[in-house]
Amino acid sequence: MRPWLFVCCLVGSPLFASIPVEVQKALQTFRAEGPKGWSYTQTTSAEGRQLVERYDAGQPEYRRWTLVAQDGRPPSAAETQNHREKFTRQSRGGNGPTLSQQIDPATLSVIADKPEQATFAARLKLGEDGDRTAEFLRAVFVWHKPTQTIESFTIESIGPFSPTLGVRIAELRTTMSYSHRSPERPSLLQNVTTHLRGRAFWFKSLDADMTVIYTDYRPAVATRRP
Repeated sequence: MRPWLFVCCLVGSPLFASIPVEVQKALQTFRAEGPKGWSYTQTTSAEGRQLVERYDAGQPEYRRWTLVAQDGRPPSAAETQNHREKFTRQSRGGNGPTLSQQIDPATLSVIADKPEQATFAARLKLGEDGDRTAEFLRAVFVWHKPTQTIESFTIESIGPFSPTLGVRIAELRTTMSYSHRSPERPSLLQNVTTHLRGRAFWFKSLDADMTVIYTDYRPAVATRRP
């Protein structure tokens, strides 16, 4: 599951005239997964399970992910092999949909303004494939004024909805939180939380919660070929 499915960057538009210029510029270069060139440890917790992985941005694409631990223990040889083979068959790379393709700029507005923070919200556009899920979602992001950083970005439902026949979603929310930018390092993704409440065909629960934590950031060191 890609927590950053809806977001990547935003193209400027006259419709954003009421939004501060520095916020518009930040949105233009915003990458939900954070800036390129940084290695990190990713810890995913969901449904009583935990997976710890290390991402090395300096390695070739198919070798960037390493399984560190699974459910609180070192992985077995078979688990390590299966994890490694997964990335030879498919990649986590590629570019996700841009925010400019997902957000409706005409609906972008300020919903809170404090001395150090401002909160903005906007509705999402309908998908070109006829999927009307976006009709029931909105984007909310918090701008940290002193460091000129997007410190959190949320995609959330605005009410119960049925994305398909037999499925009823009561609540849906994914929030991505970021560190404040500093002279030493850029704003980096800190954690992602996903909250889902719903049912399928009136008897199967779809309730799920997932937390992904990002730690031990290091600038990537390119691997030298012999």
